[in-house]
Amino acid sequence: MSIMDVLGPIVVALVYISLSSLFKEPNRRSFNAIFIAGAGAAYLSGGFGIWEFAFLAVVTYCAYRGLRSYSFVGVGWLLHTGWDVLHHLYGNPIVPFVPDSSFGCAICDPVIALWCFAGAPSVYDLFRGKRRGHQASGDTATQPDVRP
Repeated sequence: MSIMDVLGPIVVALVYISLSSLFKEPNRRSFNAIFIAGAGAAYLSGGFGIWEFAFLAVVTYCAYRGLRSYSFVGVGWLLHTGWDVLHHLYGNPIVPFVPDSSFGCAICDPVIALWCFAGAPSVYDLFRGKRRGHQASGDTATQPDVRP
């Protein structure tokens, strides 16, 4: 294992976060909920039989609740991390021709989960100095909070 086996998935997570940041709220939250639903289905033929469907049901529930709450999207990503680890240890990677792909996914996913638990702020707003709930100009007028 090389340093790139760890840094590469972190870069992938940061690219995902940067691209997701292009969406305005509430579309960003909806996109992330839909994306974790799709990620939940990634292992459907992954070798754990009926447990793959049980996992998909749990992640789908997280995705549904994630339409209103980033916390559920974050939980979905953490569940997927655990599934990645199991598949890595089992030897059935998410990308069949990339043996360590589940390992990489297990590094990428918690980075995205942490961003979701932080409310998935736009990285572009962070760089522009905007803080959640306040205008960048220093005005103390609050913006509407989109989290439930």
